[in-house]
Amino acid sequence: MRKITEIIVHCTATPAGRPVSVADVDAWHRARGFSGIGYHYLVGLDGAVGAGRPERMAGAHCRGRNATSVGVCYVGGIDADGSPADTRTAAQRAALDRLLRRLTARYPGARIRGHCDFAAKSCPCFDATAEYRHLCAGC
Repeated sequence: MRKITEIIVHCTATPAGRPVSVADVDAWHRARGFSGIGYHYLVGLDGAVGAGRPERMAGAHCRGRNATSVGVCYVGGIDADGSPADTRTAAQRAALDRLLRRLTARYPGARIRGHCDFAAKSCPCFDATAEYRHLCAGC
């Protein structure tokens, strides 16, 4: 069993409203040389949570953090002008909250962070650490 210390939130960096599936992300990641989708979960526009890489396996979503983290990604993150933006739908916000509650219960003490906390990126295009601080001890 992996020791999970972080739950890292990402976005697909796709335009608001554009549907993206687990299969789409899997294909993108394979094209980049990964063995498959790097995220453990993908939250669709309608709030449906798709399973990606099994949690028992290290992710491929945040360099230097994959062995001890779970990667959660929501579809979107780019506005109509092509700029980074928090494009989460109401359904995605609710689904992310539910998913992160389940994950923090499963991994007590795990910190919720945004990808931007570890890389020079805008991803997930909102301050995940601040928004979900109430869900985890030590955040």
